[in-house]
Amino acid sequence: MKKTKIIYWTTTILLFLFEGVMPAFTSQTELAKEGIRNLGYPDYFGVILTVFKVCGSILLLIKITGPRLKEWVYAGFSFDFIFAGLSNAIVIGTFGSVLLPIVCLILLALSYFTYHALRKNGHWYKSKLSLT
Repeated sequence: MKKTKIIYWTTTILLFLFEGVMPAFTSQTELAKEGIRNLGYPDYFGVILTVFKVCGSILLLIKITGPRLKEWVYAGFSFDFIFAGLSNAIVIGTFGSVLLPIVCLILLALSYFTYHALRKNGHWYKSKLSLT
């Protein structure tokens, strides 16, 4: 079970850094705005995406988040990574442009499956604040 906890926390913290911290500090740079425009999305989409990424990554990280809400966060990030990969593949068309969303999707899957393994074995914190 210790290995499962290590995998869960490592992958979840990496996702928090990639999808929460990095977008929070870089989303308003000209490079990030240009990247959104190059994919054909309007400027406001980048702002909305950043808000959801930061909120979702925080919800993945904190233990008092209920299982149903965590499922929605995992689903949202799955859609984010799948559509980011598809957008990059269609517009940019190189394997390198699709690599980061694929890596993030793999990290997300590892986090998801280890989270459920921890919950199944009773190694997950249950709080009265938890939304079920």
